[in-house]
Amino acid sequence: MASAVDWATAQRVAVRVAGREPFSQSYHSESLEPDFAELTALAEGLVADETGLVSLAGPARARVTDRAGWIQANVASFQRLLRPIVDKLSSRLEANALSPVAQKLAGAEVGMVLGWMSTRVLGQYDLLIIEEESPLDQDLVYYVGPNVLALEKQFAFPPREFRLWLALHEVTHRAQFTGIAWMRPHFLSLVSETLDSVDPDPKRMLEVAGRLTDSLRRGENPLAEGGIMALLASAEQRQVLDQVSGLMSLLEGHGDITMDRAGQGLVPNAERFSRVLRQRRDSSQGVARLVQQLIGLEAKMNQYAQGEAFIEAVERVGGPQLLSEAWESPDRLPSLDEIRHPETWINRVAPALAG
Repeated sequence: MASAVDWATAQRVAVRVAGREPFSQSYHSESLEPDFAELTALAEGLVADETGLVSLAGPARARVTDRAGWIQANVASFQRLLRPIVDKLSSRLEANALSPVAQKLAGAEVGMVLGWMSTRVLGQYDLLIIEEESPLDQDLVYYVGPNVLALEKQFAFPPREFRLWLALHEVTHRAQFTGIAWMRPHFLSLVSETLDSVDPDPKRMLEVAGRLTDSLRRGENPLAEGGIMALLASAEQRQVLDQVSGLMSLLEGHGDITMDRAGQGLVPNAERFSRVLRQRRDSSQGVARLVQQLIGLEAKMNQYAQGEAFIEAVERVGGPQLLSEAWESPDRLPSLDEIRHPETWINRVAPALAG
């Protein structure tokens, strides 16, 4: 059965959208690989000391790549993540004479999203395990070299300090997924449950388009809470999406707080780095802003602030010991509503801790 998405087209379009990288040939790029190899190892030790989370998968491995390399890695990840939806679409398109055209169109749409993202991303922890890939190409911490160099030059960031700051954030995410034995399978099970239940019915798409139009006419932003997936979801699916959103808010907020604490004294410009990147995210307009909303990045940006506020509220009541209860088991994780109202999670978990 042919795939509903032409992944080769997706990769070609993404590379074209990514455009030329002004700093890909810069002599400064020679320092990236040795710096990130050293600083990723340093960051891993700092994060372990701060959080107590020690990876069960061995030392972190850094890989510096260009935009095309990041795209190639993420095409493989998209193929795995979207497989349930793609398989359903493929069976429906099998007898359709227009399916080759539809496959290329779907590939071009995915490619446009990945290409745009490749111009923005600085670092990424690759948490997926892809059966078809070599073990050496998995469980990597990626850094997109030209994008890092561009920001360092544009804002006169001290390179090694900025690179350590980036490494702290990505290594914190790796510690979360490899230092908590149940975290990766639990997260992937939630994602799989969400995607398995999606029905890519054209009629459903038309209904969503109508709801989107009606909301815009009322002056509302229906994409703000989670992108197109949130619009497509049924009431039951929304419950799973809320679990995913609650978990991501916790992980993103924990990542930001940990990178600040673990890097204290070593990253004196951390506040400035954070402010510049926040302004960079907030300044997106036009097509870029629409892409952010469609794929849920707008919602993810809100997760940082909500997650940090949740962690600070919990630690005010019970310190790090109370927060550590969130890592004990999936049923101790906060829901999205509990992230927004920390006292409800505290009231649920604190009595069990006392007992």
